[in-house]
Amino acid sequence: IIHATTLVTNAIIERKGDRIGLITTAGFRDVLEMRREQRYDVYDLSIEIPPPLVPRALRTEVSERVRANGDILVPLDEEGVRRAARYLVEEKGVAGIAIVFLHAYRNPVHEIRARELIKEQHPGLYVSISSEVCPEIGEYERASTTTANAYVQGLAETYLRELSDGFGRFGYTDDYYIMLSAGGLTNQETALRFPVRMMESGPAAGVLAAVYHGSQVGESNLLSFDLGGTTAKFAIVRDGRPNIISEFEVARIHRFKPGSGLPIRVPVIDMIEIGAGGGSIARLNEMGLLQV
Repeated sequence: IIHATTLVTNAIIERKGDRIGLITTAGFRDVLEMRREQRYDVYDLSIEIPPPLVPRALRTEVSERVRANGDILVPLDEEGVRRAARYLVEEKGVAGIAIVFLHAYRNPVHEIRARELIKEQHPGLYVSISSEVCPEIGEYERASTTTANAYVQGLAETYLRELSDGFGRFGYTDDYYIMLSAGGLTNQETALRFPVRMMESGPAAGVLAAVYHGSQVGESNLLSFDLGGTTAKFAIVRDGRPNIISEFEVARIHRFKPGSGLPIRVPVIDMIEIGAGGGSIARLNEMGLLQV
């Protein structure tokens, strides 16, 4: 069994994930809101920016600093990590924590130690560290991807556990596989640790289905069309292979304006959203105009 799902992307679009906190390097608390300090539409005076998945009250700082070459400049304040975790869990009631330290992609030792300290104090807490979720340069994109992973981790665990239980009731007890955004497969354990990699799982499956059916009739250059419940997507397939990109956006404020969503840095099949899906609701607004 290979399972593809839109669970993760829908949870972020609808803001139905867990209440989570963020622990980051001192001085970098507001990276999620500062973004790239660029306007996606320079002429829009009332421009909207998608709110971060972690509000400012749930973002905390600890003293630590790793240089760009991986050398440790300021040691990790371990007691500061414990205090931050206690504040987020006991006072703010978070179900998970994302840890994003500066230059952790070069040297993850502080993030790994911070996770150990938090797990000792709060064993049942979900903890995502950027050096595992997105070990790449780019502070904002790394923070956005890691917080998205923490945001949906609890939801993904509940979903996959119910899926396994459902298979068991039908007598199926073997392993099953989860489709990733780039069209690859993973097991349940990895999907639980990195649910953000399932972000475009469902649409990716649609493209691979087009590749398969194209091969059945001897066509390797295709334009795939996938009409889902909420969106309709195109993808281009050349020589039997869809194009893979390393970053995309989710939950755009304006559907066709790059920069108006939350960047997610994971490999994904390159798809373009061209309109609403079959499950959309059409209505007349106050001016009598059709809206979908």
